[in-house]
Amino acid sequence: MSFPLGRLRGIRACASDRGTFTVLALDHRQNLRHELRPDDPPSVTYDEMVAFKQTVVRALAPGSTGVLLDPEIGAAQCLADGSLPSSTGLLVAIEATGYEGPPTDRVSRVLDGWSVAQAKRMGADAAKLLIYYHPDAPGAARQERLVAEVAAACVSADLALFVEPLGFSLDPSVSKLLGEERRRVVIETARRMSALGGDILKAEFPYDAGVVDEVRWAEACAELDAASVLPWVLLSGGVDDATFERQVGVACRAGASGVLVGRSVWAPSATMAADDRDAWLASEGRARLVRLAELVAAEGRPWDERVTPLTSTPVPSEEWYREYPA
Repeated sequence: MSFPLGRLRGIRACASDRGTFTVLALDHRQNLRHELRPDDPPSVTYDEMVAFKQTVVRALAPGSTGVLLDPEIGAAQCLADGSLPSSTGLLVAIEATGYEGPPTDRVSRVLDGWSVAQAKRMGADAAKLLIYYHPDAPGAARQERLVAEVAAACVSADLALFVEPLGFSLDPSVSKLLGEERRRVVIETARRMSALGGDILKAEFPYDAGVVDEVRWAEACAELDAASVLPWVLLSGGVDDATFERQVGVACRAGASGVLVGRSVWAPSATMAADDRDAWLASEGRARLVRLAELVAAEGRPWDERVTPLTSTPVPSEEWYREYPA
C-alpha cells in the first residue's frame, strides 16, 4: 500500500515519532449528557458540553498524539479557543451520533450537513467513521457500502481515515455481545471492514469485561491481528482504567499500534465541580494517559511496519506537483 502525501502526513500527525498512537477520544455527543449528569441527561446544555470538552482537551491533549473530536460540539470549538495544541493531531468524526433502524439491524449515516471534504478543509489530520456492524445482520452489506463510500471520499480528499466498527447483538433479549460470540464477531468484522478501505482500524477488544483469562485474550488478539489488513488500535469501550491497561498490553503485544481512549481516562471528572475537575484531570487524568502512552511506546507495533515501510516511500520527482490531484 502506498500513501498519497496528505494521508501520509495526516497519519504521522496523529502518531508518535515511533509510529504508535495514544489518541484521546472525546467525540461523544448525546451520551456525554449521561456522563455529565446521569440523573438528568436532558438538562445538560450545549454550552456545558462544549466547556467540558475544552477543559479535558486543554488538560490532556499535550500528553496525547492526537485528539478525536466531533463536528458539532468539539472540533471547531477547541480549535477556535486554542484548547487543542498545534502539535497534537486532530481527528474529526464523520458520522451522525446514534443509529437508525432496530437495535438488531442498526443503520449508520454521515452527519447531515457534514462531509469528508469539510473535515479536510477545517484542518483535520484524519477523519473517523463509526459504523455499527454485525457480519450476520440483514443490513451488513448496506453498512459495508457506507464504509467504502466514506473511504473513497477520503482518498479523493487525501485525508486519512480511521474506521471504527461497533458490534451489536442480533438477539433482542441480549443487550450486547458477550464471550465467544463477541470474539467471533469482532474478528470477522476486522477481516471485512479492513478490506473496504481506510487507513487505520479502531477495534473493539475481542472479549467483554466478564472474561478475565489473559491467555484467551492473547489468542483472540492474535486472531484479530491476523484478520486485519490495516494497522489497528484499541478503543476503550468505557471499561475501567485498570482493565483497559491490561487489555492494551495484551493487544499491543499481539500487534496493535496503540489506543484511542476516551471514558477510561476522563469519565470520573465528568460529574465533578469545576475546580475538582481541573485538579483531577491535572493529576489522575494525566497519570492514566501517561501510563497508556508509556505502555504503547514500549509494546505497540509502529503503524508503518504493517503497510509500506517509510524507507521505501519514493522521493517525489522534480515536477511531482504537476501530476498531484487537484
